Amino acid sequence: MTRQEAELEIKRLTDEIRRCDQLYYVEAAPDILDHEYDALVKRLKALETEFPELVLPTSPTQRIGDKLEGKAEVVRHRTPMLSIENVYNEGELREFVASAQKGFATPLAWVCELKIDGVAAALIYENRVLTRALTRGDGVLGEDFTANARTIRDVPLALPSDAPDYLEVRGEVYMTNTNLSRLNQEAQLQAQSAGREFKPYANPRNLTSGTIKQLDPSVCAQRRLQFFAHSTGTDPAAVASNHFDFMQRLRAFGFATAPFMKRFPNFEDAYAYVQEVQERLHELDFEVDGIVLKVDDFSARDEIGSTSKYPKWIVACKFEKYEAQTRVREIVVQVGKSGVVTPVAELEPVEIAGTTVARSSLHNAEEIERKDVRVGDVVVVEKAGKIIPHVVRVETYLRDEKNPPAPYVFPTTCPSCGSTLVKDEDGVYIRCVAPTCPAQFREKLEFFASKEAMDIDGIGPTIVERLTTPVSLSLLDPPKQLVNSFADLYRLTPGDLLKLEGFKARSAEKLIDSIQGSKTRGPARLLNALSIAGVGSSVARDVIGKFRSLEALENVESADAFLEVDGVGDVLAKNLFAYFHSETGRQIVGELRELGLVTALPDLTEAELNARKPLEGKTICVSGTLNGYDRIGIKETIERFGGKASSSVSKKTTYLLLGRDPGQTKVDKANELGVPTITEEEFEKMIEEDVGAD
Repeated sequence: MTRQEAELEIKRLTDEIRRCDQLYYVEAAPDILDHEYDALVKRLKALETEFPELVLPTSPTQRIGDKLEGKAEVVRHRTPMLSIENVYNEGELREFVASAQKGFATPLAWVCELKIDGVAAALIYENRVLTRALTRGDGVLGEDFTANARTIRDVPLALPSDAPDYLEVRGEVYMTNTNLSRLNQEAQLQAQSAGREFKPYANPRNLTSGTIKQLDPSVCAQRRLQFFAHSTGTDPAAVASNHFDFMQRLRAFGFATAPFMKRFPNFEDAYAYVQEVQERLHELDFEVDGIVLKVDDFSARDEIGSTSKYPKWIVACKFEKYEAQTRVREIVVQVGKSGVVTPVAELEPVEIAGTTVARSSLHNAEEIERKDVRVGDVVVVEKAGKIIPHVVRVETYLRDEKNPPAPYVFPTTCPSCGSTLVKDEDGVYIRCVAPTCPAQFREKLEFFASKEAMDIDGIGPTIVERLTTPVSLSLLDPPKQLVNSFADLYRLTPGDLLKLEGFKARSAEKLIDSIQGSKTRGPARLLNALSIAGVGSSVARDVIGKFRSLEALENVESADAFLEVDGVGDVLAKNLFAYFHSETGRQIVGELRELGLVTALPDLTEAELNARKPLEGKTICVSGTLNGYDRIGIKETIERFGGKASSSVSKKTTYLLLGRDPGQTKVDKANELGVPTITEEEFEKMIEEDVGAD
């Protein structure tokens, strides 16, 4: 091969390796196998060995340099790396946001990002080549760890031609939990071979911090650190006008960014997303200790400004994390109302943050495989704030080498009915699709009676279990269960209940009254109660608002008819159409209708249909206990009359509706913002007067 041919081939291989790195680390969508990638690198190394004069500092093969001598150099940051203000509850968060919003007539847009529990760092690129990497240090002075940063595979050594000549990218160096388990296992074997006592690495963050201080870059490379970009130390406006677009540009330059990042037009939407993301942290293989909210617009940030310590346009919603080691006694599976089979780890009870934890959801088969959880394993379980406990990692180094626990094999048949389980075509869930599965029915029945559905007081898991467990109703009849369908609930008599353990005459009559009283809950509640995939209370109200009855849903000619409802997409439209045109669905609704359940809204005149809703344009927050409404009932009433029900007080709140024992925080916030308070009587009078005026 000539020198010119080698130069062209080296460039081709370098470009291909960088493309693969972009797909693997940034897009999480690799398109070649690991051994194919390794072959590319091996070929590049061979050519560079043959033609050493063609080796560039930015070559993918030049990540690991020589050992360093002495201590790391301390360097002043060009722009100080300020801290982020932390908040630990909704009240503190709203105070911070209100302060940022001052002076702006329209709501600020916010970007939500995960707060990675790693080591803050700054990567400096000059002429689009990585020239220096610094730790945060004290925010003014940081330590140079460039040689180690070069070993981090998702740190680009060079940027594309459309990147600025000078760019400082800030982010977090971190280690995955899977990698920590691997390193502990390897370290244990090394200690045993050397006859030394083994002391495991405690957590990913501490090991990351120690690793980037190593004088030998090969050690850092072996420990497989990673990097997420989250901001810049240079002028971001040179790249984009807002943070979200800036982050997209960083991704195009080859930087990985944390998952779940999303932009919202206002704080309320952003805060709802914060709460949603907290419940999904178990999906991640790295440590997170909060969720960051940032003002999106750079010009707005300039107006908001900073203190000497914190920018006033960024805040971290933090939650205290508590961990403990325990052992997996067993892995069981549970069948939900949609048929999804969820694995659950039965644990040796352990106290975490003042509560005893004996169970932890493992969520799905893929999570068990990714974390390699096995019966008998010692695991680290984490509890963060109000988030349910979850398994962080397996301490694989504690497995018996000679007799390790067998890998968990996910069941192929339903534990309740024995039907073959099916994996979703476009997802991770495995479910039982048998329409007569007893476990599914019990879950559906419990939801049917719940407050957000038919609100049947007195029916919970224990009663559902009794109603669906076969009992002998007489000496001559074989055992049978009292309730086999939703309709059977309404066929129950006090005498039936008296045959079950725990019921006496008064309690039986009370439950029957509660069941019969639920017949008038209305079609929206009933639609929600049917457990149709994707249909919740909000969708049910919107669908019934459009079609006004369950009978109308049975008569639509195609699934496309449901697409006219806001928030209903193709999948949900197909689910609704399939249910109301199936023999099972029609039978369920028909039986409930015959038993006297209300399946349609009252007929209205055309004038009434076109009338202005009395609470249109008004946002109402409720605090305290009301006489005539429960939590769901008042929300439905507000929305039925055109208003918006809010869970918190803000500048957008029109009224704070007060019941008995209201929350002082909401009252104080209303007083501070000048939001008027109204009583339940005033609320009802307001509706009556407005309706009369129309």
